[in-house]
Amino acid sequence: GAEGSTLMSYFSKNQIQALKPKITFSTLRDLQCPVLQSNDLQGKPEESCSTEELFEWLGAVLNQVNLDNKSSSFLSTYCCPEPNTVVEKAFLCTITGFIIPEKIIQLLEQLCCYFGEPKLACWLTLTVHGFADSPVSWRESEHGFHKGGENLYNFVIFRNLDYWLQMAVGAHDDCPP
Repeated sequence: GAEGSTLMSYFSKNQIQALKPKITFSTLRDLQCPVLQSNDLQGKPEESCSTEELFEWLGAVLNQVNLDNKSSSFLSTYCCPEPNTVVEKAFLCTITGFIIPEKIIQLLEQLCCYFGEPKLACWLTLTVHGFADSPVSWRESEHGFHKGGENLYNFVIFRNLDYWLQMAVGAHDDCPP
């Protein structure tokens, strides 16, 4: 109707255009991955890694930090937590752009379907990063993006469909309910 044409005229007049999310795929070869047990959040020495260890490792992988623990580069001497296993191929899909919550739920459901057939993977993750200056906040507090901007959550989904939900918010933000 008339409202739609007025809105379209506003967008075109101000040179505003819709952008589609950017999708990239990559294969990580011979990746050391933490050993996880869905029922053990704290981890056990020589048996499984904790949620904190996974979260730190995942951040390093997503930021393409070299995990070989060699000090020659002096950028990072980080290595995968123990115990770990080497995965021949790990697939990384990155979607960059504004993604509505319904699409995130749809992605999560599709990832859960992955375990519908026998697979070699024991677990997989879905990480959602908010923009640092996102207007979204939890509860009644303004988002503290001027002082940090951390705003992400991560689902770790296991073969038995148990899952972990990890969230990170800035020191100046309220935690989610």
